[in-house]
Amino acid sequence: MVHEFNRATATYPIVFVEDEAQDAFMPVVLLGLEPGRNLFVDADGRWNATYVPAIIRRYPFSLAQSGEEQFFNVCIDTGSDLINEVEGQRLFDEEGNAAPVIERIKAYLTELQSLAAFTQEFCAELKAMNMFSPLNMKVMDGDRIRNISGAYVVNAERLNNLSDKTFLELRQKRYLTPIYSHLTSLAQIERLVQLRDGLSASVPEVADATDAEPVAAE
Repeated sequence: MVHEFNRATATYPIVFVEDEAQDAFMPVVLLGLEPGRNLFVDADGRWNATYVPAIIRRYPFSLAQSGEEQFFNVCIDTGSDLINEVEGQRLFDEEGNAAPVIERIKAYLTELQSLAAFTQEFCAELKAMNMFSPLNMKVMDGDRIRNISGAYVVNAERLNNLSDKTFLELRQKRYLTPIYSHLTSLAQIERLVQLRDGLSASVPEVADATDAEPVAAE
């Protein structure tokens, strides 16, 4: 979510993906260069990064919209290893009433829901302004170049050519900080190549990391 960009920028590339069914964009972090391979999870299943996205930290809990507008149910993945009847914090007391931990979970999930709504508004505004461009990323894979597509970035050239009035409107809506955080985060694409190749010091070759139009992804 938008409010995570500042922290996530130091670790992950932040890009946008299109939800064609909803006709909307949403931000995501790139966790790898191949499907099904998360470069930030080690062999023991531990998340090996200084910042863990909120959507991961809230697990095994989530919100699901109820039949009534603006009302949500707290859901739990009962198949998770984090849930058991032996140790940990009680979710309910002997009478079946919600324990204090449930109230804290509800407060956290409610906050995330509010941040998600702000993020949706942020993406809708950028989409309406035609600020997204495809990120056609090319990375070295041994002796060949692989194309990685399907993601979008804010077009830096279009951003710089906005009128003063429009630019100030973005600032008043608190959109500028996440936009620049996103653009800065694209340098972390090189980190993904390093993690994939097991490198720690040398800088890998990243070729032509943008579409034809400049998007500040170098």
